[in-house]
Amino acid sequence: MTTAQDDTDVTLDRLLTAMREMRDGNFRRRLVVPRGGVAAELAEVFNEIAERNQWLVGELVRVRQGVGQEGRLGDRMASGAGPAGWALAVDSVNGLIDDLTRPTAELSRVLAAVAEGDLSQEITVAARGEVAAVVESFNSMTATLRTFAGEVTRVAREIGTDGRLGGQAEVPGVGGTWKDLTDSVNFMSGNLTAQVRDIAQVATAVAQGDLSQKITVTVAGEMLELKDTVNTMVDQLSAFADEVTRVAREVGTEG
Repeated sequence: MTTAQDDTDVTLDRLLTAMREMRDGNFRRRLVVPRGGVAAELAEVFNEIAERNQWLVGELVRVRQGVGQEGRLGDRMASGAGPAGWALAVDSVNGLIDDLTRPTAELSRVLAAVAEGDLSQEITVAARGEVAAVVESFNSMTATLRTFAGEVTRVAREIGTDGRLGGQAEVPGVGGTWKDLTDSVNFMSGNLTAQVRDIAQVATAVAQGDLSQKITVTVAGEMLELKDTVNTMVDQLSAFADEVTRVAREVGTEG
C-alpha cells in the first residue's frame, strides 16, 4: 500500500523529469495532477508554465511567419500570455516589430511616391543606428533625384521655351551615374547651343548683306542636312549677287 509520501516522491520525480524536458525546449509535456497537497500545486503550476511557454512559442512562430515571410506588417502577438514578465515579453516583441516595420512602411510609401513621379516625399520616421543610415541614404537619393529633375527641367525650359541658349544643369556633389547624366544633359545643351548660334550668326550675316559667312560647326543627322541647305543657299545667293553685280557693271559702267 502506497503512502502519501510515496505519491509525493513519484510526483517530484515526474516533475523533475518534466522540468528537464522544459529546460531542453519541450513545452508540450504536462503532469497529471494528484489529489491535494503541495505536489498537486507543483504539478498545476508546472502545467501553467508549460502552457504559457507553448503559447508564447506558438505566437512567436505565427508572427515571424506573418511579418517576416508573408509581409503582413500589421501582425502582432496577442496579449494572452499572462501578467508581469509574460506581458513584458509580448510587449517587447511587439515593440520590436513596430520599430522595424515603421521605417519599412515609410520607405514603401516614399518609393511609391517616387515611382509615380512625386519627388517631394521623404522618410520622416525617427531612427537611429543602421536604420538611421538607411533613412539618410534614401532621403539623400531622393534629394539628388529632385535636384537633377529640377535642373533638367530648368535647362529644357530655358532652351526650348524661353529660347535662352547656353543653359547648363548644376547638380553639386554628385558622382557615378548621376554625374554621367548631368554631363550628358550639359553636352547636349552645349552642342545644341553651338549649332543654333552658328546658324543664327550666318542668318544674321546674310540679312545684313554679308554672304561670306558659312556654318562651320560639326553636326550630324538632320542638323547636317540643315547645315548643307543653309550653306548651299548662301553659295547660291553669293553667286547670284556676283552675277547681278557683273551684269550691272557691264551694262551700267562699260555700256
